[in-house]
Amino acid sequence: MSDQNTTRSEDVTTFKEAPFLALKGFLMGSADIVPGVSGGTMALIVGIYERLLNAIKSVNGRFIKLFFTFKWKEAFSEIHLLFLVFLFAGIFAALAFFTKVVPLQVYMFTHPEIVFGLFFGLILGSIYILIKALERFTKTEVVALVAGVAFGFWIVSLVPADTPEHPAFVFLSGSIAICAMILPGISGSYLLLIMRKYDYLLSQIGMLGGVETSEGLIGLLPFILGAVVGLALFSRFLSWLLSRYHPQTIAVLIGFLIGSLYVIWPYQHREYVQKVSVSEVVYMDDPMAQALKEDPPNTDLPEYKRLGEVKSPDSSFDEMKQVEIETVKNKMIRSKPYIPGWVGSEESDSPNVWGGVIGILVGIVMVGGLDRLRDK
Repeated sequence: MSDQNTTRSEDVTTFKEAPFLALKGFLMGSADIVPGVSGGTMALIVGIYERLLNAIKSVNGRFIKLFFTFKWKEAFSEIHLLFLVFLFAGIFAALAFFTKVVPLQVYMFTHPEIVFGLFFGLILGSIYILIKALERFTKTEVVALVAGVAFGFWIVSLVPADTPEHPAFVFLSGSIAICAMILPGISGSYLLLIMRKYDYLLSQIGMLGGVETSEGLIGLLPFILGAVVGLALFSRFLSWLLSRYHPQTIAVLIGFLIGSLYVIWPYQHREYVQKVSVSEVVYMDDPMAQALKEDPPNTDLPEYKRLGEVKSPDSSFDEMKQVEIETVKNKMIRSKPYIPGWVGSEESDSPNVWGGVIGILVGIVMVGGLDRLRDK
C-alpha cells in the first residue's frame, strides 16, 4: 500500500492534543516571525517534525483533484486535517500577536540590542539542539559543516542594497522563505531579512483588520501563492534528502547558521535609507497636520508620518494653506557588527550592552526549556 493511503499511528490527531499542538504552532509561528530561528527547528525541538512533513505531503495531487471536483469529504479524509488545523491556528495566532500586540518591526528599531540579543540566543540554542540531534559526526559531516559555514557567509555577503516590491519578487520571496519554515536550522524571517522583505511583510500583515485590510491582502497575495508553491515542492525534496543523507544535511544547516550568525549579533552599525511611500495633501488646520506640527514624529521608527512641502506658503491663514503629509519608511540597507568598547566601535555608539547580554541569555534558556514539550 502506498504511503499516501497509509495512516501511521503517530499521525492520528485527537482533540486532546489540540491545546498542545496549538502551543507548538504558536512557538513555530513565533520562530518564523523573528529573524534567527526557524519554525522547522522549533518543530524538531518540540517533537513534531516528522509529523509536520507527513502532514504537508498529505496535501497532494489526489487531494487537489478531489477538492476541485467537489468531493470534499473524501478530499479532507486524505490529509492530516486536525493536525494542520490545530497547528496553523497556533501559527496564525503568533503572527497576529507579534504584529498587533507586540509589534516586533517597531521594537527592532527602538530596542535593537534586546531584540536581536534574544534572537542571537535562540540561534545558539538551535545550533546546540541540532548538533545533539546528529546521528554521527565523522569527517564527512565535518566537511559538510565547513561547507555550510562558507555558504552561509557567502550568501550574507551578497545581500543587495535594496530589492523590488514587485509581485514577482514577493512571490519568489515567499517560495524561498516558506522552505525555511520546515527546514531545521534556517530561519524564514532571516531569509526575508536577506531579501529585504521582512519589514515589508510585517507591514502588510499589520494592515489587516483595519481600513487598509484590502491593501494588505493584495500585498500579501503574491507571498502566499509563492509560499504554497514552495511548500509543496520543497517538503517532498527535503523528505527525500533527509531520508538518504540526514547527518550530512543537518551538518550543512548547522554550518549555514554559524556562517550567518554575525548578522543577528545585537551590536551593529546599521545604515538606513528613508523612502516616502505615501503622500497626501491636507489643509494646515487639519488635525493630523496640527498634531505633527506640535509634536514632531520619532524618526527612529520603521514607519512614521511627517510634514512635507507647504503648497501655499504665502497664504495668511492656516485654513488656506495646504501641506503634504508624507508616510516615510526606514529600510535597513547594511549592517556591520562590532563589540562595544573594542576596535570597530565608534564614539557615537551608545548601545544597551546589558540589554543585549540579557537577551542572549534569555534566548538560550528559552530554547533549552522547549524540550519539555516534546512528549506532550
